[in-house]
Amino acid sequence: MSLPPIIYHYFPRPLPYLRTLQLQEAIHALQLQQRRTSASHQDILLLLQHKPVYTGGRRQTESETAPERARLTTLGADFVLVQRGGELTYHGPGQLVGYPLLDLGRTSPPIGIRDYICRLQRMLSLYLGEVHGFTPTTSEHTGVFLSANEKVASIGVQVRHRLTTHGFAMNVTREPRAWFDEIVACGLADVKAVSVECATGRNVDVGMEVPGIVDRFGRVMERQMVPLEMGSGELAELVYTLEQESREDERTKLSSS
Repeated sequence: MSLPPIIYHYFPRPLPYLRTLQLQEAIHALQLQQRRTSASHQDILLLLQHKPVYTGGRRQTESETAPERARLTTLGADFVLVQRGGELTYHGPGQLVGYPLLDLGRTSPPIGIRDYICRLQRMLSLYLGEVHGFTPTTSEHTGVFLSANEKVASIGVQVRHRLTTHGFAMNVTREPRAWFDEIVACGLADVKAVSVECATGRNVDVGMEVPGIVDRFGRVMERQMVPLEMGSGELAELVYTLEQESREDERTKLSSS
């Protein structure tokens, strides 16, 4: 039996992290409900940029991260602890973030968590090689590295009831570098964040990277990729509610400036 296509959507305006996390949780709940009642649930890939935020993984606690929270929020970033794998990292403008919300049980046999992470890593490596001419180096650590101490993309996922949340982040422009320099990202003290722009010496734009990532994601997951259409159901309503919120937020800022 052929699998249904994966829907995708790109938000062109940077989004607050917590509001996007709420969207992921709402989609996860909808997928779980629809799978139980009608098996008509859709898989979706959300692509976006975040407003500046530092996030910690599920193994970190409020008490142990309190000093870092106090320091980092003075820089103008949010700080959030989440239930993904991995440690402290940064998300913000100039970085393409992908949240695949997929049912790993759709295939036979189901896709395992380790295989899923490897597919995300392979997708990013394939894209960087074919589009930008990079040959990512092999590393014992999760993510994509251009050399032993240069990391261009991170991966951190959560899987519940075989449904995925969280995902990957690829540094596109130079902008994230200064924010990463404030922390030991992912617990790797000898690794620095690099970007596509820094490594190529060319000006790049996050939005222009989206079609290539979508194409490689479909190839690696062996699924057709179809853009989300407004008015196509509950999932689309959840996504476009956040899209509308981001537009209103932009209008408010422009009118007050």
